[in-house]
Amino acid sequence: MSGIQLWAIPAFLLALTVHEFSHAMVAERFGDPTARMMGRVTLNPIPHIDPFGTIILPGLLIIMKAPFVFGWAKPVPVNPFNLRNPKRDMIWISLAGPGANLVFAFACGTVLRTVLPFAQGGPVVQFLAWAIIISLVLAAFNLIPVPPLDGSGILKGLLPDSMQEGYAKYERFGFVVLLALFTIGQPIISFFVFPFVGIFSWLFTGKSMLLIFRLAGMAI
Repeated sequence: MSGIQLWAIPAFLLALTVHEFSHAMVAERFGDPTARMMGRVTLNPIPHIDPFGTIILPGLLIIMKAPFVFGWAKPVPVNPFNLRNPKRDMIWISLAGPGANLVFAFACGTVLRTVLPFAQGGPVVQFLAWAIIISLVLAAFNLIPVPPLDGSGILKGLLPDSMQEGYAKYERFGFVVLLALFTIGQPIISFFVFPFVGIFSWLFTGKSMLLIFRLAGMAI
């Protein structure tokens, strides 16, 4: 594994930690202490780590020089019965993760704008580039309205009550739909994810997505 690829690991871990911390913090703000009681309202990455989804799978993808890094953290537990307005609050809790990834990408993009004129390469630039890419991919991917992704929670909260029962039946097949998207529906994912990453990487850094990929050391 090259030094450049190594910088994807802390960037990935930080992006996941920010994502899950934000879910936990917003859930607590709306009245549910479940995440707090389980130690999830923290920026310490350890409580958020899923051994396979956070370590083994992303590590294998990086070692194999896969064209993408994919994984997940332990989902933040939310008890809707503790929320003051469950339907409305779940929308904001679901939005918190992708929103936090956008904020993190913006912060990294701001720092990258500052340091890039003085360091065209090096570990700082490589880490920031990876952090921007991974954060934007996480935000975009989680906004897809397929259970158990955050986009599903947002969509469910926006649906009228008359459609809630039908949507609950669809949720049972979420993992099947997600698996199908990864196996035969990759063009569908790419159609949404890549434009999302391209637009926000340019907004946050003033640079094209391809340049950010190159700064991260990815062969394009």
